[in-house]
Amino acid sequence: MYRWLPGEPPRPDALGHPVLLAEDLAEFVLAMRSIPLTDAPRAYRGGPLAELDAATRSAIERLRAIPEEAVDCDAVLAVWEKASRIPDRQDRPVWLRADLMPGNLLVVGDRLSSVIDFGCMGAGDPACDLFPAWNLLPADAREVFREALAADEATWGRGRARTLSQALIALPYYRNTNPAMAGNARHVIRAVLRETA
Repeated sequence: MYRWLPGEPPRPDALGHPVLLAEDLAEFVLAMRSIPLTDAPRAYRGGPLAELDAATRSAIERLRAIPEEAVDCDAVLAVWEKASRIPDRQDRPVWLRADLMPGNLLVVGDRLSSVIDFGCMGAGDPACDLFPAWNLLPADAREVFREALAADEATWGRGRARTLSQALIALPYYRNTNPAMAGNARHVIRAVLRETA
């Protein structure tokens, strides 16, 4: 017999106490990082940022051709280009969930109840598990998440760039087929541009 896990995917506009979720998410990420890497495969995500460059730039150009999306493509390109100069950290990989998107999280109230769909898990850049910072959390809770994970400036910058890249690629792909994914991508782009303004 299969049973559904309790909870629902969180929405950034429906969090009553986002700091609680930030603390729970950080606790989960730290627990993942504490697992020994013996024989860990490379994560689906988590390699060098340079691996995302061509797809990210292509997505930006696709969005330029969709004026109704009103994405400031020059601004997101500037954020991406600045991030591409951040040193990668491939020398100390950690276990990653590698897809901490809202659809892979369940909450009861404002507390994390489950993380689901571990198909992308593996070893890689710790910045890859910072996705919730911009996918879900407002600025104050984002800072709680960052502090709990002791993310330095370079790691935080790579995490922001990875999250932005995923959103830029997702928006033109899902805009007519998956309103939830497209809406989340718009949210991420706005959050990143506010943080980097």
